[in-house]
Amino acid sequence: MFYLICYDITNDRRRDRVSRLLEGYGLGVQKSVFECVLTPDQYALLQKRFQTKRYLNPTEDQLRFYPMSPRHRKIVLLLGMQPLRQVDDTVFIA
Repeated sequence: MFYLICYDITNDRRRDRVSRLLEGYGLGVQKSVFECVLTPDQYALLQKRFQTKRYLNPTEDQLRFYPMSPRHRKIVLLLGMQPLRQVDDTVFIA
C-alpha cells in the first residue's frame, strides 16, 4: 500500500531519527513528508517503532500515515519543483 507519511516533531534529534528511518522505506518529497510503499508487516513495524519515545514524544509530536489508493494518486496536483524520482508500488522495494 502506498502511504503519504507526514510528521511534525519538535525535537531535532527525534526528527532526525524519524527522517533517517523513513529514508529506508521511501522518498522524502518535502522536509517532513515521505512517500512510502509499505507491506502490512512494514506498516505494523513502523507503527510499533514510532510509538516509542526514541522517535516520538506523544505530548509534543505528531506523525500521520495517509493511505493513498492508485486512483487518488493519479489526481495528485504537484506544483513547483518535481522530484527526481517517484515511488511506485510496482517497482519500489524497501
